[in-house]
Amino acid sequence: MTDTSPPVTSLPPPARTRSSRGATVAVLAAVALAATLVAGIALGARDISPGDVVSVLLHPGGQSYDSHVLWTDRIPRTFLGLLVGAALGASGLIMQALTMNPLSDPGILGVEQGASLFVVLGILFLGVTGVQGYFWLALAGSACAAALVYLIGTRTNTGSTTIGLVLAGVAMGAVMSSVITLLVVRDRVAFAHLRAWSVGQLTGRAEALGQILPFAIAGLLLALTLGRSLNVLGLGDEAARGLGVKVERARLTAAAVAVLLCAAATAAIGPVAFVGLVGAHVARMLVGADHRWSLPVAMATGAVLLTVSDTAGRLVLDHGEIQVGVMTAIVGTPFFVWLARRRDLVRV
Repeated sequence: MTDTSPPVTSLPPPARTRSSRGATVAVLAAVALAATLVAGIALGARDISPGDVVSVLLHPGGQSYDSHVLWTDRIPRTFLGLLVGAALGASGLIMQALTMNPLSDPGILGVEQGASLFVVLGILFLGVTGVQGYFWLALAGSACAAALVYLIGTRTNTGSTTIGLVLAGVAMGAVMSSVITLLVVRDRVAFAHLRAWSVGQLTGRAEALGQILPFAIAGLLLALTLGRSLNVLGLGDEAARGLGVKVERARLTAAAVAVLLCAAATAAIGPVAFVGLVGAHVARMLVGADHRWSLPVAMATGAVLLTVSDTAGRLVLDHGEIQVGVMTAIVGTPFFVWLARRRDLVRV
């Protein structure tokens, strides 16, 4: 007797399973953040034992050399690294979701170079030298660069908006980098300021923590509210409108949050590449494409990546250190090449 019953098809995992997975990853991410924080405070050119770290933290008014090192450099530097990494991770994920482009990143799309160009113009013509001034210039430059790359990328004849945006971002980034070089090559004062800022670094940036903290925290909190709207936008414009989402407003709001986060991060420590790209993809690999979970995980992975890279940069040389922008490029470049060669990119 022939069995005429319909074939059994596998059902998608229930929402409870996805939520349980996301909660487990969130707990593991919190543990990784705690471990990264401890390592960033304790390790460096002068290693400080965990017991001494606890003693200094419990007695903040101590006069020992270890206490001075921790409170004036290690602690603010580590918290700044976590904050900037979280901002870049969230910014990268939002940009990928908005452009439907798994290769999007503030550095790859030229947004960081736009921020750098405006900072250079401020240094040259406005006499701006402080982090707070850098922030407003970086914000304006990020917004202009993002708009320009989008306009060019969506009008290129490449057969794919994804490829068009990447090509436009790389081209605009190269052009803006060349303009920056032309502007500063004959101005020693501007070159000195730019040299201390243009290579992404956490060295000597402890005072930047308090200045960008309000902007970065505001951006991160706003980003956490975008999960549902990014999920709906991923269904397409017609489906999103059918579900009651005002598509243009939702896209503009998400883009503004991404630019705010990128500007805060860039103003604080200079341009740092690949953190947003790696953080966003690792987050989706861990929890899937649901932005309600992937956004906070991307923040955590970006924070861990940047801070671990900074800590490693202090340890690889006997004397001196490698700046965090160089370390993230060492990690991010092969990841980008591997990602670009994949045919089954993680769904954005």
